[in-house]
Amino acid sequence: MEIKIINKSRHPLPHYETDLSAGMDLRANLDESITIPPLGRVLVKTGLFIELPIGFEAQVRPRSGLAFKKGITVLNSPGTIDADYRGEIGVILVNLSNEFFDIENGERIAQLVIAKHERVFWHPVEVLSDTDRGEGGFGSTGVK
Repeated sequence: MEIKIINKSRHPLPHYETDLSAGMDLRANLDESITIPPLGRVLVKTGLFIELPIGFEAQVRPRSGLAFKKGITVLNSPGTIDADYRGEIGVILVNLSNEFFDIENGERIAQLVIAKHERVFWHPVEVLSDTDRGEGGFGSTGVK
């Protein structure tokens, strides 16, 4: 599948690192570094603009290495880019660590996954079908 993209950054287009990768790294497009204080959050621009086909979304997800090693994650994870959005892709990062974190130009800050989705049409009813689980939630299945 081909997706239209405008790259106003100084970096190469996002690409799959391996043949079986689901996501492509997004890079910070900065004129100067940004520091995220502990528990702080910032919007980091990428310089990328995309045109998705109808029925697809782009999901912005955390990078596991940044999350595990530095406590940096995507705040609204996964962030959704809708097919009708034409603005610059931005990533909301949050610092969940106790240390300041510097983001440099070109740093890999998140992953982008392109996913197909369905649209639903609600069918209002008065009763739903019964299941063994019923209304049990939040750990009620006994899985530990």
